Amino acid sequence: MRSIIRSGAAAGLGAVLIFVGPLVSWTAELVTAVAWQHPHYSPFYNWVSHLGLTGPSQVAFGQVGNSPLGAVMDIGWVLYGSLLIVGALLTFDLRQGARPIAIVVLATVSGIGVSLVGIFQGSNADVANGLIAFHEFGAQGVMLAGNAMAIVVGAGGARIGLGRGRRIASIVLGIAGLVAFPVFMADVLTGWAWNIGMFERAVIYPIMVGHVLLGSGLMAGRQTSTSPRRPVAVG
Repeated sequence: MRSIIRSGAAAGLGAVLIFVGPLVSWTAELVTAVAWQHPHYSPFYNWVSHLGLTGPSQVAFGQVGNSPLGAVMDIGWVLYGSLLIVGALLTFDLRQGARPIAIVVLATVSGIGVSLVGIFQGSNADVANGLIAFHEFGAQGVMLAGNAMAIVVGAGGARIGLGRGRRIASIVLGIAGLVAFPVFMADVLTGWAWNIGMFERAVIYPIMVGHVLLGSGLMAGRQTSTSPRRPVAVG
């Protein structure tokens, strides 16, 4: 079975970038959420994207948005998206057929999506000037493409070098995220908006965990393949 992973140092760097991306985003999210004090930020109730608001306190999409370190979250999202795109391009060998091409395309759509969320805020100002369309396109794009990528990665995990556990986990995460997506959208579109942050994270976090599993699996696979073999004693 032919591998769809590139060889060489560049592929090793790509694996690290895929692994580090979600960790950067989670760190930015934690720092930003802790800084949000008036009122305290709730990961279950509050919108994820409200962490990136950089303007004054405002009521946006039915919630008070007051994020003193909003720029930190925005930078975290843009870095995450950029690292994912570059990491995928360095890691996967596009000459090996449709599967690596599909993974890179989905990674690119996901990376652009999460970057757009960081660049265009979910603020009243962007609603008024129409730029909210880029924010919404980015958010929904990464939700769909990111979870689809997890499923494709898991289904082709043998050619990536992932162990059985990682392959199954990636598929389960992707399915869970895609199942949560219509529930989240129904919560939004009906105006119910009950624990919006919880449902939003149910769609987003499977993507991020999937990237951690993919990146760590790639790094572990490279370490195993480059480990010197012990000589077999003949006696």
